[in-house]
Amino acid sequence: MRVFVTGATGFVGHEVIRQLLAAGHRPVCLVRPGSEGKLPPAVDEIREGDVTRPESLRGALAGCEAVVHLVGIIREYPRQKVTFDRLHRQATAHMLSAAKAQKVQRFVLMSSNGAEAEGSTAYYRSKWKAEQLLKASSLDWTIFRPSVMYGAEDNFCTLLASMVRILPVVPVFGDGCYRIAPVAVQDVAATIVASLARPDACGRSFACCGDQMVTFDELLDIIGGVLRRRNVVKVHQPLWLVKPLLARLQSLPGCPLTVEQLQMLLHGNVCDPQPWKTFFGLSNRSLADGLKRALGR
Repeated sequence: MRVFVTGATGFVGHEVIRQLLAAGHRPVCLVRPGSEGKLPPAVDEIREGDVTRPESLRGALAGCEAVVHLVGIIREYPRQKVTFDRLHRQATAHMLSAAKAQKVQRFVLMSSNGAEAEGSTAYYRSKWKAEQLLKASSLDWTIFRPSVMYGAEDNFCTLLASMVRILPVVPVFGDGCYRIAPVAVQDVAATIVASLARPDACGRSFACCGDQMVTFDELLDIIGGVLRRRNVVKVHQPLWLVKPLLARLQSLPGCPLTVEQLQMLLHGNVCDPQPWKTFFGLSNRSLADGLKRALGR
């Protein structure tokens, strides 16, 4: 099957492409001009275009039988017109129009666990709006809603591992008791690819979380165990101090976190993974074992 992939240059995109190829599919990757070098070397079919410019999508899906739409951001840059609404809702609308016009009936969307109409952040609300556009379409759709994903070169667990390795004490925002259920990117990608051959996956949404729900403090301890650091010393930063400080600094280059990202972290990110895992026949994966693989231990 020829599968049109957006977001192919990203963390999830690389794993989805790897698994598409392993399953015998042929990925056709949408890239912005100049971004070709960020694709996995095994990709041999590229279409230049931009999900924010619908005119660039004309004819781009020719010959494809399915779309896997992975484009997403976790941080806005309004001055560069990089916003949640533009990259999530509007981009999905453009891809749906292109798929309909070019007669590609199968459409798989990667959304996010926590996407809701009255979600706690603009990120979650924009993801929910994208989902609603797809559900209202006439296409054969499937939606995946992953929690925080981990894997080699992710932007979360790998960053935390670097902090645990280097810092004598690790700063933690608030009490560290907010819960997370990190999920392996390999599992999410495997089920995205598997859904293409499953007609019974059409019209369904899947919440994708790991088997373990842990607090942020517990996650740091698990990472410490993987790195063979017996005691991860944590310093809890009061939120009354952190939030106004981030509000002042988040627009500066190099600031690692925004107020919205902090709010998402504090909100937690957990779900019941069993319906998703049972449907696709996924085996259990301990967080420690998954992190060992991700961190090369």
